[in-house]
Formats: sequence, structure tokens, C-alpha cells
Amino acid sequence: MLKQRVITAVVLLVVLLAALFAPAVWPFATLSLLLVVTAGWEWGRLNGLGTGPAAALGGAVALACGLSWIAGAAAQSLPALWWAAALLWVLGGAAVLRLGPAGWPRLAPAVRLAIGTVVLWLTWLALTQARGIGLNFLLSVFALVWAADIAAYFGGRAFGRRKLAPSISPGKSWAGVYSGMAGVLVLALLWLQFDARASVDAPSLYGMLNAQAGWPGLVVGCLFLGGMSVVGDLFESLVKRAVGAKDSSALLPGHGGVLDRIDALLPVFPLALALSLIQ
Repeated sequence: MLKQRVITAVVLLVVLLAALFAPAVWPFATLSLLLVVTAGWEWGRLNGLGTGPAAALGGAVALACGLSWIAGAAAQSLPALWWAAALLWVLGGAAVLRLGPAGWPRLAPAVRLAIGTVVLWLTWLALTQARGIGLNFLLSVFALVWAADIAAYFGGRAFGRRKLAPSISPGKSWAGVYSGMAGVLVLALLWLQFDARASVDAPSLYGMLNAQAGWPGLVVGCLFLGGMSVVGDLFESLVKRAVGAKDSSALLPGHGGVLDRIDALLPVFPLALALSLIQ
């Protein structure tokens, strides 16, 4: 299992790096599209669709993304959309987590499928826009999610006693959340030093927050995004637990499915774009 996990991780990393460092935006946009379309198929399967209808849901995600690209939305500043997405995640995320695994199946199937389609479309558009802003900005948002996850894992293992949401994700603890927040703040400070000393193609997320609102804004923004990464993780865990699934699929050997790998990114990228547009 470990060998399989490592091989999959190396292959994914090579493909991701090739798309990230391409001079044009479209290779990364294409890779992101493949990921969200696959995640759309997984979402359909998790919400009761057969293989064919689930593939059609992935096709609907692809259509929405493709139309956005043709319309030039990926290259436009869309503050109203990103703040609407922020509202959707903050209020909608809280409402869904309050429902719990038992309440999720009681939502109408059309509502559950629409939620997944909209969330995945917003994620693709946010990823593509972030790459258009610059590689430094894109990587700084990715790194925030990774730092929160890694710090939460080690902090939770070392100090985790009080469970965060035992009915949704029994392994998560409040100590893990606090450790993740601390990890994000340390990352932000280090990245600001990197920005000041390196030649970068664009400001990082942390540089933007610091320039817009100073240290208080930087701290609040980072903590908010770190917290929302936890919401994204819990949201996907809730959907899986509602149907008794361990992973969203078995597409990535040793890693589960695509949704398992991108769940924390779903709220963070749209919200990071919203925060970056504060004047």
C-alpha cells in the first residue's frame, strides 16, 4: 500500500509541476478541468447516481467550465461572484455541517447534485484565475491548505483529545485545528520573507493581505482560510459518511479519490480570491 501510495504521489506531482510551470495558463486549466470533472463523477456516485448518470454530472461540470473559458470569465476580475461564493461556503457550509451525516440524504437529490456541480465549477474557475494572477499567488494558496493539513495532523496526533466533529470525522480534534492555524501563520510569515527577497511573478496571497489590511488583516485572513479548509474537509467527510463510503472512489491508488485530495481546496480558493480583491 505504501509503495502504491508513493508511486501515485510521484506521478501526480510530475504532472502538476509540468502544468504549473508552463508559461501559459491553459495547461493548468486543462489539468484542473480533468480533476473537477472526475470529482463531479465521484460526487454523482456518492449521491446515488449510477455510472452513466454520474458521468453525465461530470459532463455538466465540464460544460460549465468550458462555457466560462469561452466567455473569458477565467481572465476577468469577478468580485461579486467570489463574495457570493464566500457567503455560500460560510452560511451553506455551516448549515450542511449542522445537518450531519443523517440529515444530508434528506435533502432533495437535485439539490445535492446542484451543490456539487456549483462548488466544483467555482473551484475550477478560482484555480484558473489564481494561475492567471501568477504562480507565486497560486502556490501560496496551495501551501496554506497543505500547511494547515500537515500541522493539524501532527498536532492532532500529539495533543488531540477533544474531538472536533466525532459524528462526521472521528479522527479530527480541536488540537489539530489549533495546530493547523498555527502552521498557517508560520507559513505566512515565512512566505512574506520569501516575497521580500526573491524575484516573484506576482504578490503572494500573504503579501496581498498584508498590503491591504496590515498585520491584523493578514492574521484574520489566514485564520479564516485555515478554518475554511477544515470546513471543506468536513463537508466531504460528511457526504461519504452519509453513504458509508471510506473514500470518494479508488481512482488514485493508495490515495482514494480526487475529492479526497481536493476537499480542503474547494472553499479556500474562491475565498482567497475574494480576500485578494479587497481594496
